[in-house]
Amino acid sequence: MECPKCKHPNLEGGTLAGSMSVQWCPNCYGIWIPGREYEAWQKEYNQWYKKSQKPAEATGTLGIEFTPSPYDSKAALCPEDGHYLSRAKVPFSRVPFYIERCMLCGGIWCDNGEWDILESLGFHTEIDKMFSPNWQAKARVQELASRERQVLTEKLGPDIAGYVLELAEVLADHPHADCAATYILRRAELKRREI
Repeated sequence: MECPKCKHPNLEGGTLAGSMSVQWCPNCYGIWIPGREYEAWQKEYNQWYKKSQKPAEATGTLGIEFTPSPYDSKAALCPEDGHYLSRAKVPFSRVPFYIERCMLCGGIWCDNGEWDILESLGFHTEIDKMFSPNWQAKARVQELASRERQVLTEKLGPDIAGYVLELAEVLADHPHADCAATYILRRAELKRREI
């Protein structure tokens, strides 16, 4: 089986996450996860966690340091059936990256280090969902919120940004939240005029 990214002629067998049989590239260290293997592992994982109470869902942040593989932007063909691999953006590290999936056989390609990031974010069990428009839309909303928090912290400093974010949460469902926002803007404008 040829590597879909660097074209190394032979992927080697291995295991991932304890029991999942995968193929990995000894040249670029990408991982091919056959669809049937991922599906079987996913069922086993979900059954085990249902018995021992599944942990809370991860809320990805833009603070994760990760340098995507140089092959991340390269289009690829499925090593099993030759169809183009679809791409899903994972925007929860400082530099977003893409994972690929064959929509025919369900196989998944992770470039070097991507599985580890998915696992740390808690998304490794729902890779199939990541290719849906709904998941991608939620990811974009979360990415925007994370970027806004980052900009607030850079502009105001962590202490004041913390107050603003806390106030925003308190006012989120208040029917007169716009009154508070108007007051804060008017006070800031009056201070600027005094200077």
